[in-house]
Amino acid sequence: MTPRRILIIDDDPDVGALVMAAAQHKGIACVVAADADTFLAAITPDTSLILLDLVMPKVDGVELLRMLGEQKCTIPIVLMSGVGARILETAVSLAKSLGLNVAGHLRKPFRIAELDALLELAPESKEAVHAIKDVCLQDHEIARALLQDEFVLHYQPQIEIATGEVVGVEALVRWQHPVHGLIYPDSFIAHCEGLDLIGQLGSLVAARALSEIAALSGTRSRPLILSINVSAFSLLDLSFPDTMFDLARKHNKKPEEIVLEITETGLVRELSQTLDVLTRLRMKGFHISIDDFGTGYAMMQQLQNIPATEIKIDRSFVMNMNNKSDRVMVLKTIEIGHELGLKVVAEGVETAKNLEILRAHGCDIAQGYFFSKPLPPADFSAWLANYQGAQAS
Repeated sequence: MTPRRILIIDDDPDVGALVMAAAQHKGIACVVAADADTFLAAITPDTSLILLDLVMPKVDGVELLRMLGEQKCTIPIVLMSGVGARILETAVSLAKSLGLNVAGHLRKPFRIAELDALLELAPESKEAVHAIKDVCLQDHEIARALLQDEFVLHYQPQIEIATGEVVGVEALVRWQHPVHGLIYPDSFIAHCEGLDLIGQLGSLVAARALSEIAALSGTRSRPLILSINVSAFSLLDLSFPDTMFDLARKHNKKPEEIVLEITETGLVRELSQTLDVLTRLRMKGFHISIDDFGTGYAMMQQLQNIPATEIKIDRSFVMNMNNKSDRVMVLKTIEIGHELGLKVVAEGVETAKNLEILRAHGCDIAQGYFFSKPLPPADFSAWLANYQGAQAS
């Protein structure tokens, strides 16, 4: 297992020394940078947590966040600053809007206990920490990958919080590139959409997931609910409901055992056509989940408009429930979801404490590294066979 390694950028040497001492006390390697160039050069695939000060000379923290967002950095980030609380919270919102993984924030001066709590978030080698990987993909490679079956699926379990039982699984697509190795969807989905290949990729993912999970479900008394991500482009395809129904029937999977996850932002395109597709999917028995809930547009209006059966709270809120604003967002979403008769799923559950909060407030399903990272089919099957149930401490 790769040892934990954190990286801090702060122009105050005393803060750097304090963080390094606290990290070393926990057996965590620590690199301190005082300027942007040193910081960017020090980011490596084994960096598991970044502590970033907002107020610095020359290149400030906001500019660095923009750079990290452009490079699609997925390393958890803790923002630090002595500025007002509202400014710091706004910076957190900015980082999330850039697609960054915000693990929390520290207001200076901070207590050692606060720092220690955030250092516990520094993970060991995890799939989610795939750092900055600048892969230049050619259009012809994607078409070839579809033909040569280079896209693979990893599965992450979904746990019923009240019982600790595995009730579902989310299928997540990866590209097993012959040169670059495993590539994550944020690097190729936009390419697929631009080349009008997203429908072909979506069909491949759905067919494979249905086949693999149907085989696993056959060995269980309770079939696994399968969640599949659906592109916004599929919601404009009036034949999509029939295509999905035929695929489910082919693989002996009931539509009631399938959840189609759509993002909030995907709902704002051609609303009438989207509602046509979603209504017919529900009429055929499929469940509809609003993914990344809380990060899109006009949330309440979308809940009124579409026939959703589930909402998934975005992992950025769940992971940061130690922050009051994020915790309020999570708890209010659970409350609203239940008032509307929806099942509520929390993504990004990484600690027993977070699971305990979710259980106390009646959240239905949990998903995250506290249980398992996304796994290839064989590894997931082995994990499922050995799973004993999970309870909060």
